[in-house]
Amino acid sequence: MIKGAATRRTLLAGSLVLPASFVFGQATATLSAREAFEAAQAKRILLVDIRGAQEWADTGLPQGAVPLDVDAPAFEVRIAGLRLDNPGKRIVLIDRTGAQAVAVAQKLGGRGWRDLAAVRGGVLGPGGWLAEKLPVTGYR
Repeated sequence: MIKGAATRRTLLAGSLVLPASFVFGQATATLSAREAFEAAQAKRILLVDIRGAQEWADTGLPQGAVPLDVDAPAFEVRIAGLRLDNPGKRIVLIDRTGAQAVAVAQKLGGRGWRDLAAVRGGVLGPGGWLAEKLPVTGYR
């Protein structure tokens, strides 16, 4: 009897599939590229482009975005500084296609960060910044 109950629990647990943006009981919020653009223009959010310098040079930066390479030393310290400089604003991360931005938001969320979001489609993905023909600024 115990073996059967354990098998049922394993089967039920194995059939539970969580969305990719689900972490620690909370889903990572996402915004469309257009929603992020409009919110950044209205100064309701802080848009942070977490790609690297070569990618910024290749495509430009989404208009209004702060460049902050996720792979640079002290990324978390630097983004914490942005949070202190912009109290009350949601930080919205944008990357190449949206996946890394969600992963970084989840990682930070697991460390107690709140009010983070990611841009669906990132800069280059379907429905992303460039697909929506939103403005970019050059990066050198």
